[in-house]
Amino acid sequence: MNEKPFRVFVVEDNDWYNKLLVHNLSLNPDYQVIGFQKGRDCIANLGQDPDVVTLDYRLPDMSGIEVLKQIKKENPDIQVIMISEQADINVVVELLKEGAYDYIVKTNDIRERLLNTVQHIRNNLGLKKEISQLKKEVQKKYSFSQLVQGESDAIRKVQDLVSRALTTNITVSLYGETGTGKELVAKAIHYNSNNRAGPFVAINVSAIPSELVESELFGHEKGAFTGASYQRKGKFEEASDGTLFLDEIGEMELPFQAKLLRALQEREITRVGSNKNIRINCRIIVATNKNLSREVKQGNFRQDLYYRLLGLPIELPPLRERGNDVLILAAHFARTFCKENQLPGKKLSPPAMQKLRQYPFPGNVRELKSVIELAVTLSDSDEIGPGDIVFGEEEIIDLSQTEELTLREYDRKIVTSYLERYNNDVKLVAKKLDIGTATIYRMLKEEKER
Repeated sequence: MNEKPFRVFVVEDNDWYNKLLVHNLSLNPDYQVIGFQKGRDCIANLGQDPDVVTLDYRLPDMSGIEVLKQIKKENPDIQVIMISEQADINVVVELLKEGAYDYIVKTNDIRERLLNTVQHIRNNLGLKKEISQLKKEVQKKYSFSQLVQGESDAIRKVQDLVSRALTTNITVSLYGETGTGKELVAKAIHYNSNNRAGPFVAINVSAIPSELVESELFGHEKGAFTGASYQRKGKFEEASDGTLFLDEIGEMELPFQAKLLRALQEREITRVGSNKNIRINCRIIVATNKNLSREVKQGNFRQDLYYRLLGLPIELPPLRERGNDVLILAAHFARTFCKENQLPGKKLSPPAMQKLRQYPFPGNVRELKSVIELAVTLSDSDEIGPGDIVFGEEEIIDLSQTEELTLREYDRKIVTSYLERYNNDVKLVAKKLDIGTATIYRMLKEEKER
């Protein structure tokens, strides 16, 4: 299907001036320009879906403002450029209030002004379409079926709870070990909920110094403290009409917990250095790898804040408790990585599957994703073998058992290891390690001269 042309209606009762405007706009081959001499004729043809209407303020059958109101009533997305011989500021203000995009006076330079204005509208329209497409792609990327994958009983329970979270604006608390996918689940909830048109704002509480947490979340006024050289909105304001994701909420220190509790209860915040209360309107999703109930008993987390944040609790199971889900996820990560890098598809061999099933994955889904992406890179065929499956934990243990080496010595050790694995194929090893063949030959020469 061909893309809809950029269509411009010219509404001008003066026949000569009408033809002049149509001619000037038609010089751009991308524009489809249609002229009308009466307001009612323009309105009758709005079904052709024009992008822009240039509208004379004085018409024989209707006033320009009447036509403008009717156009906006029929389709608010149509941009209307008013054209007139007079420059009455009161008239201009009234027309702009009614939704006119611009007001151009009939002068000698109207051609350039009109062409620039129409081009500006077209650029904005293209940007809106691009943003709309990006939003659709983001929603597809974070679709429920893409993110919460698996067939185990543990993950089916998660899927059921997440689907319930999509139908309301209830606060969601996500629990689970590091790497179980808490932020991805939070994004899946946001991009499939009624808040999806708003922003998804994430903040890792543990990564912010305690003295800056209030400023980060609530914002600050210029001069509120040393270094505050400008006014800044906090994360709560940034997430307006969307979702605020507070990761590692269990790391928040007690003094600020009381302020957060008040903000959630009153649905308002106060920027640092200000006395003005600001209403907030965003969904809250929190995540932690701690047992918050235990933290409450130990006095590290406020009980009232705990109950305020509890909402719908969802516990994400560790990968080692999900059985065959490891293979489902591994196949998904391999397909995705191959597609993103324009590589032919690669499947897991039975021995590789067995190796994955036997490994406990202390880093959970995040570790599995890294392992599979490396395996796809190392594999030389359309099948991923057990030798392509490399677990980072094994590598760390091996390094800790060796003597201390310099960085150059480690580089030589890695290159030598790869040469042994790939039968001294220097070009292949250079490609695998993303280094030049000259670097490898130089290292071999240095090793020989030692």
